[in-house]
Parts: sequence; C-alpha cells; structure tokens
Amino acid sequence: MEAGLKTMTIKDSLIAEFESSKNSLFGDLKLREQALEAFSKQGIPGRKSEEYKYVNMELALKGDFKFSSSKKLSTQQIESTQFLKEAIIVVIENGIFSSEHSKINSLPKGLQIINIIDATSNVIFQKHYSKYADINSDAFIALNTAFYSGGVFIRVEKNAVIEKPIHIIHIASASENTILNSRNLIVVEENAQVKIVESYETLDLSAKSFNNVLTEIVVEPNAIVDHFKIQNECELGNLMSTTQAVQKGKSVFSTHTFTLSGSLVRNNLNIVLDGEHIESHLNGLYLTNGNQVVDNHTLVDHREPNCNSNELYKGIIEDKSSATFNGKIYVRKDAQKTNAFQSNKNILLSDDGTINTKPQLEIYADDVKCSHGTSTGKLDADKIFYLRARGLSEASAKKLLMHAFASEVLDGIKGMEELHNYLEERISKRFE
Repeated sequence: MEAGLKTMTIKDSLIAEFESSKNSLFGDLKLREQALEAFSKQGIPGRKSEEYKYVNMELALKGDFKFSSSKKLSTQQIESTQFLKEAIIVVIENGIFSSEHSKINSLPKGLQIINIIDATSNVIFQKHYSKYADINSDAFIALNTAFYSGGVFIRVEKNAVIEKPIHIIHIASASENTILNSRNLIVVEENAQVKIVESYETLDLSAKSFNNVLTEIVVEPNAIVDHFKIQNECELGNLMSTTQAVQKGKSVFSTHTFTLSGSLVRNNLNIVLDGEHIESHLNGLYLTNGNQVVDNHTLVDHREPNCNSNELYKGIIEDKSSATFNGKIYVRKDAQKTNAFQSNKNILLSDDGTINTKPQLEIYADDVKCSHGTSTGKLDADKIFYLRARGLSEASAKKLLMHAFASEVLDGIKGMEELHNYLEERISKRFE
C-alpha cells in the first residue's frame, strides 16, 4: 500500500487505494470489502454530522497520504517511550507489530500475545474479531476494518491473573503524510484479571500522521480489567482512537484516558453492559493548549438490569485550543435497577479557548438512578488570592489549583504507582 493518494476527494482516494491493494491484504477479504462499502456510504464525517460537528476530520486528512511509513526508529528511540519498568511490552511501530522491539518471549501462564497477522486462523480470534465494533456505526471503524495493517491479539485465559501490566506502545514516525490503521483484539476470559496500558507517541516526524487505531475488548463473566490510554502526540500527530468494549455478567471494567498533547485527538469509547451486576468506570483528563483539538465521545449502553456505571471527565483548556465532551448513557427497557452517573468539569485558562460539552441520558426503564452534570469556569480568583496571601506566587498558586483539579482523575489509578508517578510528572510539566 505504497501509492500516494492523488488529488481526488478523500473518500474517492481511499476507495481507489483499497481497490489497487486489496489482493495483497491478509485476513478476511470479504469482511474488508463489506467494510469498504460501509465506508463508501458514510464518507468522511464533516461538520454537518452530529457526532463530529465540533471537529474537522476532513482537514486532518487533507493532502496526499501514504498508507505505510518506511521510516524506522532506533532501539534507543523506542525504548525512550517505555515508562513502565515492570511490564510486558508490545510495540506497534507505524501500525505494524514489531517482534524485534516487543518483549513477549517469556509470558506468564494463561496469557497469549499474537501478531494479529498470525491470529486470523485462531478459533478464539475468529469468534470475537469484528463482532462488536460495527462498521455501519462509524466511518473510521469501517476504514480501519477495510485497511488494518497490523496490531495484536491478546488472550487472557480463564482464571488467569496477570500480575504485570501489558504495555501496548503505538509509535508513529513519518517523512511523508501517512495514514496508519492498526487493530487490537483483547479477550479476557471468565474470572481472569489483567491491566492493559495503551500509549500513543509520535517521534521523528517531518510530515503529518493520521493514526486510526481500533481496539476491541471482551470482558467475560467475573473478569476484572483495568485499561489505560496515555496520548502524547506531537504537533503533527493526529489520532483517531476507538475503543469498543463489551462486558458480561459480574465483570468489572475500568478505563482511564489521559490526553496530554497532539494536533487533533478524537476518542470514541463505547461500552456495552451485556449482563447483570456489571461495574463500569470511565475516567478522562485532557489538557489542551496552542491550537490543539481534543474530542471525547463516550457511549455507555446498559442492556441488562442491576448494573452500575460511573463516568468522570475533566479538562483544562488554554490558548486557542478547543475540547469537546459528548457523553451518552443509554438505558434499555429491560435494564431496571440501573445506577448510572456522569460528570464533566472544565477549566478555561484563556478567553480564546473553547469547550463544547453535551452530556446525554436516554432512558427507557422506569426503576433507575441516573444523573449527569457539567460545569465550565475559570480558576477561582478567591482561592488564588488566599494562596498568594500565604506566600505563593501567582504562577505557583495557579499550578497548585490546576493540580488539585486534575488529581481526582489521577486518583482513579489504583495499584499502578509507577504509572501514577509518570502521569503526575508529565502533568506537572504541562502546568509549568
């Protein structure tokens, strides 16, 4: 898939690229063709699309693009992105699984990590792959399903408890404008426990990258999964990150998204509670500056009774940057005894910054406890005055207040001191 996209519409260029390269693609070609047809019907969503009205995806994809990068990073550069000393390392370099840089030779009992190219014949993979992320629901799901070039399949077997976190490092590097499509499938079987960290880095870029990543997560009965996304893109890095999770009865799934930098970052997080007595926790923190655009969309789909979901997203917006939070809680008719709570809080540090916030409840059951709330404001002048009266400079007072604001999301990281400390350090540097 080396051919650059010519001066056609973005959609037509992508379709032409698929037709010219489809015979060289691995996996289920019929599914890829169905996905391309779904993408063709939807096209790149523009400002007229309700789901994408606050973010210009066409602008992010403007220009000639290639579908792979020949640029290779050194071992030292890749190791610089590994901030967890005690972790199982999986490296996805420019959308392709890197066996050279991954550290998966001595895996604990009950854990399988397989290059997705080699996993297509695996029975468990076939059972779950592309069964949850609907190609007709979003153009970028369809685009990824048609074009995905690499990624990993992770299986945590029944009753297995994986002590070390699995760190999936997505690294982009390019000398020409590049679209990357990587795909991950994570299946955590009954009574199993695991921690997954996905981090996103752009290094050594002299051109624009558009990283379209899709991760499907299956959490089977009584399983416990802690999931973290740390997004640290550069000024030329554009990230489209979709996480599609499905939970079964009595499972617990906690997901935490930290967006620290990037030109454009769009997060689609969809969780289906498909069983009783499920717990879901969604936490997010986004820090924007310059002309950065961050767009968070969440959907929590309560399908069965007696389940709980809690959602907290916080943002700090400065300069001419903009952020969006659109969170939807959907409670179906049979989902009685649902407890669902959602909160979005923001601080604007400049008059030129923009925040769009849209919490939503759609409830079809009558015996539920659901609430949502949102707030946006500036740093409290009285609190700044109070801290300055006790000897702090204005800058130190503001930094302390911002840190306190962000700490509620950071405190959601349990049992991961090394990750907590890393984020604490990165966030403190941003406040400076």
